[in-house]
Amino acid sequence: MRASLLLTGIATVLVEIAAAQDSHPDCKNGPLSTNKICDPSANTVDRAQALISLFTIEEKLNQTGHIAPGVPRLGLPPYNWWQEALHGVASGHGVTFSPKGEFSHATSFPQPILMGAAFDDELINAVAKVVGTEGRAFNNANRGGLDFWTPNINGFKDPRWGRGQEVPSEDVFHLTSYVSSLIDGLQGGSDQKYKRVVATCKHFAGYDMENWNGNERYQFDAQISMQDLAEYYMPAFKACVKADVGAFMCAYNAVNGVPSCSNEYLIEDVLRGHWGWTNNQQWVVSDCDAIQNVFLPHAYKPTRAEAVAASLKSGVDLNCGTYFQLYLPDAYKQGLITDDDVDQALVRLYSSLIQLGYFDPDEDQPYRSLGWKDVNTEEGQLLAYQAAVEGITLLKNDGTLPIDIKGKTVAVFGDWANATTQMQGNYAGIAPYLISPLMAAEKITTTNFVKGGDAAKIIDAAKKSDVIVYVSGIDNSDEDESLDRGSTGWAYAELDIIERLSEQGKPMIIVQMGGGQIDETPFKNSPNINAILWAGYPGQSGGTAIFDIITGIVAPAGRLPITQYPAEYVSQVPMTEMALRPSGRSPGRTYKWYNGEPVYPFAYGLHYTSFNASLPKANASTPNSLNKRYNIADLVKSCNSSSSPRTFIEDCPFTTVNVDIENTGAITSDYVTLLFLGGKFGPKPYPNKSLVAYKRAHNITAGETKSVALNLTLGSLSRVDKNGNMVLYPGDYSLMVDIESKLTINFSLHGGQAILDKWPQPKNVDKADPPNWIELKYFAAGYGSEGVIKDNETS
Repeated sequence: MRASLLLTGIATVLVEIAAAQDSHPDCKNGPLSTNKICDPSANTVDRAQALISLFTIEEKLNQTGHIAPGVPRLGLPPYNWWQEALHGVASGHGVTFSPKGEFSHATSFPQPILMGAAFDDELINAVAKVVGTEGRAFNNANRGGLDFWTPNINGFKDPRWGRGQEVPSEDVFHLTSYVSSLIDGLQGGSDQKYKRVVATCKHFAGYDMENWNGNERYQFDAQISMQDLAEYYMPAFKACVKADVGAFMCAYNAVNGVPSCSNEYLIEDVLRGHWGWTNNQQWVVSDCDAIQNVFLPHAYKPTRAEAVAASLKSGVDLNCGTYFQLYLPDAYKQGLITDDDVDQALVRLYSSLIQLGYFDPDEDQPYRSLGWKDVNTEEGQLLAYQAAVEGITLLKNDGTLPIDIKGKTVAVFGDWANATTQMQGNYAGIAPYLISPLMAAEKITTTNFVKGGDAAKIIDAAKKSDVIVYVSGIDNSDEDESLDRGSTGWAYAELDIIERLSEQGKPMIIVQMGGGQIDETPFKNSPNINAILWAGYPGQSGGTAIFDIITGIVAPAGRLPITQYPAEYVSQVPMTEMALRPSGRSPGRTYKWYNGEPVYPFAYGLHYTSFNASLPKANASTPNSLNKRYNIADLVKSCNSSSSPRTFIEDCPFTTVNVDIENTGAITSDYVTLLFLGGKFGPKPYPNKSLVAYKRAHNITAGETKSVALNLTLGSLSRVDKNGNMVLYPGDYSLMVDIESKLTINFSLHGGQAILDKWPQPKNVDKADPPNWIELKYFAAGYGSEGVIKDNETS
């Protein structure tokens, strides 16, 4: 049978199976009740092995796709491994929402890019707990599985990236802190008997381009130096390992000539070997159809059987798609894979389900009691609002904000003025409610709103108003999965109408929406535009959060999690350029390396009040144990001789910097304390500065001082050399509070340099030439795309 017909047939069957999640296996009276899999007191791996020992080889291979049909003769029900929960339980794939009543919605939080702007790890942990709890509740109602393919933690280094909305930051340290808090909240901590759900860190690795100038993610080969790989593209994934994440997803793209999902160096040498992610309950899944892409368009292996074999043997345990189920049988018959290869993958998968309590009695598991009462709770609603408020960032204010609009007529214009589902962004579920900016304004005062772009009507309405709020930007029609932006400037037509509105002599506020930044230079420089807010994708309470900030019910304290570059930046560096450091091809990427002048820098954000930072007076003579010299050998020796040795020496404590934050203004506000490290040490070129710690202090009242503790590790002080090694270097160091330093602390390291982490080097890999029977035409349209195959090729 031809491959395409076989693919269609099996896909149809699996879609029917995936229509709804079945209940858990019957371990009391079913066929499995006497098998060790149903014995909660037995070892996890022994239980998984006992289960798969009952499978035929055909049944084993059938379970390797994300829609696993189960084994009916054994009472093992079908299971869909694919659920999404980027910022709330998402609809589609393995999750089924009810058309009405119970389980008809789930809490819809802001997109990660806006939650990242809060710089509040405690908030992220609380949000993740709600999302994990609601995911469990859906599972208990047979409306979803227990494995969620979130978070996306690729760095947002290029402003054009369509999926930047899905990630919290461009900064490595920020990414690692965010993801550690999120995984702990989703899964329920690593010391629990059962996980709440399983989180999945994606996309491993070097993935941050969709479709740019004919370069598609499906065949893109990311050329990354060992220095950039270890320093920028991998640390967030290492943080996932430290947080005991349950799963990883390998990416579509290749890295240095090898597709990520058949990349033994990335998966086996680095992830499992170097980082020690070897727990038998942890597994790797491919991105959807990424195994197929190993064959085409990467053309890494000459046959489908060899492509699936390479992926399985490189450490991929589960295929999102059907390629494993279709072509592993051929690979098995040809001797390309063994029973041990297949069993290893299945042991990992079923051990994971055991850790989720999938085979255990309800009465032994507190998570099994979660239900509809635990979805869209008052706590969740307040948290969704808080997350939006904390992330919204004030970029410009001439004193107009906060503004009292009661009794005034407010014009609310722009493409997002009455936005509802737009405010969710991608990978969203069905929200219990969606409050648009217009709805929020209407609850406060009289409004003027013009639907559409009729300029004459808009100007006429503006003249009849006292205040103008223009809410616009970009949405999923501009930036999304498979959709990168070509420009980062405002559309000329929109610039024209905004300029005309600004000439009406009314207070005018711009609210820029969307995940990626738009060059705000025209508004930043205009004396007629009084304030600019960036509000990302603010979720179900977005409109309320925006107008509560505008009116001063709450004060803004968000910080940009990405650099806002001038519009010409996109013509200075191709998206395919993976290097971070400036060169003849690039002015550099992220705030650490960009050598130009940003419109607004990373971590920029204004307040309605003013703050001062100082060292605690009690320690002014020798503040925070700094302002002195440290011997590198002594620091490393102290760590190695610790009573509780650390797996990762870079996590050894260095010191705690205590900073007093005083509200010197008149308005209660949060404040994000940011600690940057600078200095000329290690290999050239030197970064502009590096974020090494942050902490959000809440509700600092006028005249009040709050103390913030910022913890530094040896890794905080390190640089990465050209081989990818993490190294402590001698030299002079400076710690600076905030982007325009409110406080600087100097110290030095001396002695010989010390390697904290020796980066594994890849073996030389030669990419195979495309086989002569493949016509390199490739249609990539969602999940299920194929190459053009000639008749003499069937496997």
